[in-house]
Amino acid sequence: MDGDIAFELEQTAEVLRALAHPIRLQILHAIRGGQLSVGEIEEATGIGQPGLSQQLSILRKAELVLSERSGKQVFYRTDRTRLAETCAALTALGGPSGESPPPVREAADSTASGGTAPQGGAARFARVFR
Repeated sequence: MDGDIAFELEQTAEVLRALAHPIRLQILHAIRGGQLSVGEIEEATGIGQPGLSQQLSILRKAELVLSERSGKQVFYRTDRTRLAETCAALTALGGPSGESPPPVREAADSTASGGTAPQGGAARFARVFR
């Protein structure tokens, strides 16, 4: 594998690891509309200061948030460019550029609706919606 591609894939994996946590997603959701101080993020999310600082550190390392100090306060906002790059990297995994990704299929038990079970011993997976 080309060294540049391997590096890009590792960078994308780091970002995805940072995104793969509900508390970090909650923080990103809170600051999606604009810049907030740490205290405002704490108030909006209910995440206590020590845990919040730890999660913000992970988001900073993955370059998903930008921080700005003003006096004693630190303000955070999403790095929209980095998030857009991450979306583009995931979209690229769907197939060659210019090609539409395949439609998302809802998981439904076809045997319950009168259909037949898949043949050939293939595994069948379902998406769970909460």
